[in-house]
Amino acid sequence: MTLRHVVESQQFTVPLLMELFDRTRGMERVVARGGTLDYQHRIMATLFYQPSTRTRFSFEAAMHRLGGRVLSSDHARVFSSEIEGEQVEDSIRIIGSYADVIVIRHHEVGGAKRAARVSPVPVINAGDGNGGQHPTQALLDLYTIYRGRPLDGLSIAFIGDLEHGRTARSLAYLLAKFDRVKIFFVAPPELQMKPDILQYLDRHNVCYELAGDIDKVVGEVNVVYQTRIQPSRVADASGLRRFAIDSSVLQRMRADAMILHPLPRTVELDKTVDSDPRALYFRQATNGLFVRMALLTMLLDLG
Repeated sequence: MTLRHVVESQQFTVPLLMELFDRTRGMERVVARGGTLDYQHRIMATLFYQPSTRTRFSFEAAMHRLGGRVLSSDHARVFSSEIEGEQVEDSIRIIGSYADVIVIRHHEVGGAKRAARVSPVPVINAGDGNGGQHPTQALLDLYTIYRGRPLDGLSIAFIGDLEHGRTARSLAYLLAKFDRVKIFFVAPPELQMKPDILQYLDRHNVCYELAGDIDKVVGEVNVVYQTRIQPSRVADASGLRRFAIDSSVLQRMRADAMILHPLPRTVELDKTVDSDPRALYFRQATNGLFVRMALLTMLLDLG
């Protein structure tokens, strides 16, 4: 199977994931020697309708490490053309005539899919809407786990705002492709995972549980995937500490557990956790560079 666009996690098969991860290991070696010039005649356009620092820099660094060039905008929503009502489809058609690949973050769920339908070049979804998808984040999350333990038989707790969390949604889709996976969704009732993900897991015979307290699951799982909760989205913000990781929670976790977070963080992940060897979120972010380099090569090699 080859990739034309990357808009959602469901596109990836296990063989395709393993091919991507093999390439990713190669990209680690490429970066270690200072990069390559293999893609020096290629141009990537980043079109961000929502602000981003980490994702945009990661993609742009990936393209530079491959020897390519970058056309960048992190304020696409305030372009004069957008203010005047130009549709994303028209913008993509034009930008696709300038670049070899387009990375888009859109404020509407499905924005990347709309772009892919009309684009003359590959489109990569860098996050769409609240409660949409962020497939490349999920790929780097999965790669980080894969480097540490088998994916079959994995147990993982997603903690935080799961209703709006596109990273947790995208990773859940990927984990459903592996055997004997068990997922715990830990969130306030008003921010629990949406039914569409739960129905998808049911169809694929993935075991999951809904929980309202971190203490009940943190000692059982191989991976703790922490995400942010905005206090304004819950009825009782004083109870958010039940969904936070600090030194006391570390004591109840498994000795071989992994702590992941897509970042940025606020109060849900205490800085005292950073020195714990199970805290892998900075390595997770670094892996994003390698995964995105590998993904870009898979798309650009088709052209």
